[in-house]
Amino acid sequence: MKIFNSGRFRLGMAMVVAAGIALSACGSSSTSSNSSSSSKTTSSKGTSSQVLTMESSPTNPISRNFNPFLATSAAQLLGATSMIYEPLYQFDLAKPTVSYPWLATSYQWNSNGTAITFTIRKGVKWSNGSALTPADVAFTYNLVKQYPDINGNGLTISSVSVSGDTVTIAFPTPQYTNLQGIANVPIVPEAIWSKVGDPGKYQDPNPVGSGPYKLTTFTPEGITLTRNPLYWQPVHVQTLEFPVYSSNTTALEALETNQAQWAGNFITGLNKLYISPDPSHHKAWFNPENTVSLIPNLHTWPTDQLPVRQAISDAIDRNAISADGESGLEPPVTNLSGLVLPTFKSYSTPALAKYTVNDNGSPQAADTVLKNAGYTIGSNGYYQLNGKTVTIQVTDPSSYSDYAADDEIVAADLQKAHIDATFVGQSVSAWSSDVASGNFQLTEHWSAQGITPYQQYDGWLASSLATTAATGDYERLNDPAINADLANLAQASTLSQQRTALVPIATYVATNLPVIPTVYGAAFDEYNDTNFVGWPTPSNPYESGQPDNPTNEVVVLHLSPRS
Repeated sequence: MKIFNSGRFRLGMAMVVAAGIALSACGSSSTSSNSSSSSKTTSSKGTSSQVLTMESSPTNPISRNFNPFLATSAAQLLGATSMIYEPLYQFDLAKPTVSYPWLATSYQWNSNGTAITFTIRKGVKWSNGSALTPADVAFTYNLVKQYPDINGNGLTISSVSVSGDTVTIAFPTPQYTNLQGIANVPIVPEAIWSKVGDPGKYQDPNPVGSGPYKLTTFTPEGITLTRNPLYWQPVHVQTLEFPVYSSNTTALEALETNQAQWAGNFITGLNKLYISPDPSHHKAWFNPENTVSLIPNLHTWPTDQLPVRQAISDAIDRNAISADGESGLEPPVTNLSGLVLPTFKSYSTPALAKYTVNDNGSPQAADTVLKNAGYTIGSNGYYQLNGKTVTIQVTDPSSYSDYAADDEIVAADLQKAHIDATFVGQSVSAWSSDVASGNFQLTEHWSAQGITPYQQYDGWLASSLATTAATGDYERLNDPAINADLANLAQASTLSQQRTALVPIATYVATNLPVIPTVYGAAFDEYNDTNFVGWPTPSNPYESGQPDNPTNEVVVLHLSPRS
């Protein structure tokens, strides 16, 4: 689901950690069980060959919320959801033609793509010992159908039916291209979730899932998951720890000292600070999988004005954002359509070639756009329209230090174009909440990662996602024509049809700029193979290496302790 792409974890190196600074541990040992909410997590994180510590983005202390449908839950922020709740299928984002049968063993479309039938795997148990049944699967999809606040993919489900070991989900229009969005829904037990009322408001403090791990300890500083003995596949890693790191410095220290073995962070000076000290074991892989963009709020002045969005796009120096903000790890976009290149070059067409970007940026070009639209420079030195100054706050978490650096570059470039722009740093939780509720002007954000371009554009533009707790369409675009174009793309069953159907959507992005593409986003992946082997690599891309939901489950199940 798109909600599983909500945590592009990152770490910026604000300063080289000086010798003698004590490692900030996450507390003392705890012997409490699920009912604990105040004890500390272990201080020996990652020191056992049976414990895998996965680092998420620096964030605030967490609350006890494991709802798999909410992007702001602790499980989602920590990247732990997929270890507890599983989908019907998993998909290899590093090799989009590959998929893995999961809680379903197969699927079959009907003749026109308006219904898909999944055969549900037999012998799967919930972590409380009860059997997972096709009725649980059908219940979950009906729950998503009934409650928009948990419909993270904006699925337009018409009906759900059960027949023996199969579940059929029907839609009003063909959905061939939306397989990933349909099959990635986390399945929940009917016996529990049928009693919770509105599932979008349920905290799920003691989760019962089908995944390889169970919650054993919780504190505001982190969680511990241990192997589920009832799980239907082999599990070789006994314990997972998801600590909360409050700062970039302590997170980097954890990576450097093997207190954390797996992270998905931006690290300035990656080779010098992380790889070079132990190149035999410290590894990294950055597979390009999405498009990072500036997201303008289309319901707030002045980003609701097309000339302003055009001026922003013209003014920003994407080469500087790539080289300085992203340390060259994420290349500048080459086309305003935002199509991920070269990953999806087979979807590109000559019709999109004219939207090539001037990656150096041009304040003069931005000036021309605004002047031609009737904007004038006021006595304060900034463009105005009808007495209103073009003032923009660019917001992102301060702890996402690459995005913070990107935003500083953006603000400086806009200042050169006589736009009153400033960067405002936030906490991760405040920013996540603001973006989900539409309380922002301009923010930088990654796109949905998918097996086709459909997932990216649907995540950018589908109005069904812009709920009060949005999981996409953060700019709040509501264009019936674009929704129809997305539906047309979803029903395209061949590459040729998909390529043709994509043209009006990609053209709309390039010309109307509901999002403003900046760089091609990588799946950040740093790992230490001292204790565990089996990691994905460029030569063995069985999955993306980014420790994010839901694909990190695939990676963990490939890992085993080094003998």
